[in-house]
Amino acid sequence: MTEKEKAAAGLLYQAFDEGLTAERVQAQDLCYDYNLLRPSQLEERTALLDALLGSHKGEFLVEQPFHCDYGYNIHIGTHFYANCNCVILDEAPVIFGDHVLIAPNCGFYTAGHPMTVAERNTGLEYAKPIHIGNNVWIGANVCVLPGVTIGDNTVIAAGSVVNRDIPAGVLAAGNPCRVVREIQEKPRRMIL
Repeated sequence: MTEKEKAAAGLLYQAFDEGLTAERVQAQDLCYDYNLLRPSQLEERTALLDALLGSHKGEFLVEQPFHCDYGYNIHIGTHFYANCNCVILDEAPVIFGDHVLIAPNCGFYTAGHPMTVAERNTGLEYAKPIHIGNNVWIGANVCVLPGVTIGDNTVIAAGSVVNRDIPAGVLAAGNPCRVVREIQEKPRRMIL
């Protein structure tokens, strides 16, 4: 079994394997090129993301700068928006639904390392997928950790560290991130 196959199976693997390292460098080159484009160069930006991402559908926009490890494990739905400084360490799949909004400085991290020093010092790591549902809003400076699923129609408050699954239709906040309340579907009246 190759190191890439071990990673895909959720097993411990050597992240600095020659093949995986080459794939990360290729993705870093594409991110570098993407981040150097002028914001007005939308066609060129889209073409680079076409080459980088695993899949996307419909309309989407990823503001610069953007960084990822492989790119091919990232799958985004339609009407996806990621603001500046989005980091996706996609050692495992990171799947975003439709109508997802991501504020600045957010990170999605599928990679983890063993707790024991001896194992960690051998260069081993593991990867667990992240799933973000439809109609999710993720506030600024949110950190989403390996293996997390966030349900549809949920809001994650700014500054949260999401280290466990969050259900659908809630506002969640904090470190660690916890459900604060359910979200009412009827619009609230604006007070001016």
